[in-house]
Amino acid sequence: MTQTIYEKLGGAPAMDAAVDIFYRKVLSDDRIARFFDGVDMDKQRAKQKAFLTMAFGGPHNYTGSDMRTAHKPLVDKGLNNSHFDAVVENLGTTLSELGISDDLIGEVAAVAETTRKDVLNL
Repeated sequence: MTQTIYEKLGGAPAMDAAVDIFYRKVLSDDRIARFFDGVDMDKQRAKQKAFLTMAFGGPHNYTGSDMRTAHKPLVDKGLNNSHFDAVVENLGTTLSELGISDDLIGEVAAVAETTRKDVLNL
């Protein structure tokens, strides 16, 4: 049986570590940090962990809004392709720092790419 991306990444402990590092990067990235002004980051981290777990083939415990609804206010604030690219870049850098192979980072990026149109309400 083929492993899911979630399993290849290391399951729940890997999701926890990756999301925590990822948001440290995002919040210090001048290109995208402003989109998180006023956001309860503890709740955001929990939602992101649940979403990524589901998206990468792990247990489905995500109860948040769909991507279009969740990101519409950000699109209204100017969220665009360059910001989406910055998020994917930060995710890739995070995974690289955690010792994830370039091939697996490519798989993760491919999954992220499938959300672009919904996130950007295109």
